[in-house]
Amino acid sequence: MSSIDSSAQPPLTEPFEIGGVRISNRVMLAPLAGIGNWFVRLQARRHGAGLAVSEMVSSFGLHHGNDRTLRELMRIHPDEHPVSVQLFGHDADVMRSAAEIAADAGADLIDINMGCPVKKVFKTGAGAALIDDPELAVALVRGAREGSGLPVTVKVRSGVRAGERSGFGLALRLVEDGGAAGVAFHPRPATQGHKGNPDYALAHELADRLDVPMIISGGLSTAEAARRAYAESGAAAAMIARGSFGFPWVFEELTGQRTEPPGPEEVASELLWVIDRAEEHFGAERAARYLRKFYPWYLEHMNTDRDAAVELQQSADLDRARELVAVGAPACL
Repeated sequence: MSSIDSSAQPPLTEPFEIGGVRISNRVMLAPLAGIGNWFVRLQARRHGAGLAVSEMVSSFGLHHGNDRTLRELMRIHPDEHPVSVQLFGHDADVMRSAAEIAADAGADLIDINMGCPVKKVFKTGAGAALIDDPELAVALVRGAREGSGLPVTVKVRSGVRAGERSGFGLALRLVEDGGAAGVAFHPRPATQGHKGNPDYALAHELADRLDVPMIISGGLSTAEAARRAYAESGAAAAMIARGSFGFPWVFEELTGQRTEPPGPEEVASELLWVIDRAEEHFGAERAARYLRKFYPWYLEHMNTDRDAAVELQQSADLDRARELVAVGAPACL
């Protein structure tokens, strides 16, 4: 049981601001690599999230005009504002250029990833590698601010290796020297990934030191876990990642719009919405492949039998996929 007194903390339903951008509540969708495109963000907003952050976007991809990066990752739906675009990279001039492009595409905030532990990102000097290069990290924030003219936030872990607090110190510098307007803090080291218990006491210490919002991330797998992390960390907001996979209703739970879980029919209806949006975004052939990682998240909450679930997972035909979803919850049609 935590001994932290959270009595002075505002409710999750109360609005707040990041760099002057008003957020309608304190529940956010985290940047989800390879997942958080416009319709996933729009889904989170439909279900009550006050802000959604895009999946990681390469600053070099934007700077060099990569067609797929511009066409797919910079697509913003009119109904998802305010929206934050997360960039990653290791060059301040490139970051400045990319942030300008993101702002022109309609971003309301820019976020810089300084916590990704994935090797192909880390080895370039981006992501969590920036925790060990604070001068470059500060330059990246400054570059993004200058290029976009928007508030810039950072997402950072507590350190690279177990026992380190270097991410804590970096977060302070990014605000004090870089002008960051907020910090999303994942209080686990990069080498730990998503394993082990986040250090919410360390996050609370950071929240007390910062004069900008500290947003708690990491370990928020359910609404109950998110409420606990919010209270124990003294955060300004809670950022949901894995807890939203196939369950956007977590945002309704956290904002007081729902007390009971959705039934199979409601889950099936939501999955049909996702299938339609994926086809709109990718076209039928690519959407059929892309959705294979989504199906298990939703099937967990449906009545689909094993044979239908296996066929759905392997389906290359979206019309057949829709039929199989209906088998799991026929009342949804």
